[in-house]
Amino acid sequence: STGLTEEQKEFQKVAFDFATKEMAPHMAEWDEKEIFPVETMRKAAQLGFGGIYVKPDVGGSGLSRLDTSIIFEALSTGCTSTTAYMSIHNMCVWMIDTFGNEEQRRRFCPSLCSMEKFASYCLTEPGSGSDAASLLTSAQRKGDTYVLNGSKAFISGGGDTDVYVVMCRTGGPGPKGISCLVLEKGTPGLSFGKKEKKVGWNSQPTRAVIFEDCVVPVGNRLGAEGQGFSIAMKGLNGGRINIASCSLGAAHASVLLAQEHLTVRKQFGEPLANNQYLQFRLAEMATRLVAARLMVRNAAQALQEGREDAAVLCSMAKLFATDECFAICNQALQMHGGYGYLKDYAVQQFVRDVRVHQILEG
Repeated sequence: STGLTEEQKEFQKVAFDFATKEMAPHMAEWDEKEIFPVETMRKAAQLGFGGIYVKPDVGGSGLSRLDTSIIFEALSTGCTSTTAYMSIHNMCVWMIDTFGNEEQRRRFCPSLCSMEKFASYCLTEPGSGSDAASLLTSAQRKGDTYVLNGSKAFISGGGDTDVYVVMCRTGGPGPKGISCLVLEKGTPGLSFGKKEKKVGWNSQPTRAVIFEDCVVPVGNRLGAEGQGFSIAMKGLNGGRINIASCSLGAAHASVLLAQEHLTVRKQFGEPLANNQYLQFRLAEMATRLVAARLMVRNAAQALQEGREDAAVLCSMAKLFATDECFAICNQALQMHGGYGYLKDYAVQQFVRDVRVHQILEG
């Protein structure tokens, strides 16, 4: 909490308390049984965590990007996978709040901020991941509707969520031909692939989202035609900070678990905590965690202020924090020895959950 305002320390405390009481005791069960913890997330929404950086007039908390980073880092110590889904949901609501018109904001945002309904972000396709501008899902205009065809891959929440923010091609090739549509579950022609079996992130379902002649009203388009790629990228700037913050929380929790294990575990007649080599390794882990945290918070501040270097700083922070935090969690597992590889010990779940952060979200 160094350098935070009193108000930010209060947000952090509320999020830590929620993570400790409502998430951590269930983290292993959610992972093992692949439970999407809807009711727990709705409790989090009652604290304002369903639309953290969404405007208050539609039910959001109206907080800054730095406040958001602090909250996601704290929540992630309780369950990284669940918090990561919440961060994607928050990004979707922010996109509707920011780029939607008044009617769209009032129609979608209140029920998303309360997490009565949940949202998914649909950009990645089987053939376009990092090269998002080459996406093929098409939306052909017919009168006051679009007819949507194509598919999206690796969609967090897919099949279990209610609102889908979809990037699709309404014009020619390249980024200028992409628009953004909001679809609701139950739209005829909207279907889902099988639930993916994943290494981690098991408390949130991941499926392909398939569109077969889905008829979507033009009134569900966010922004102007051709603005979709820009909307997607602006959403991802915040998404990168959010996922990096979730990595910070996992690393923070792992450092504490390693510290506790070194104190309790005895080898050669004394606690491992007396071993100078392990003391140095723990100090290095803590140092790298603080460095990553400062980088993420600096990027969050730049994004909040709308600085021209914000996108670059968000990308740098996401790269650095997700790599460093995975290394920290992995080292914490190593310090547990064989115990770290058992599912009875939480450190292995942080390693599994945080690994994918180096791949997704840009």
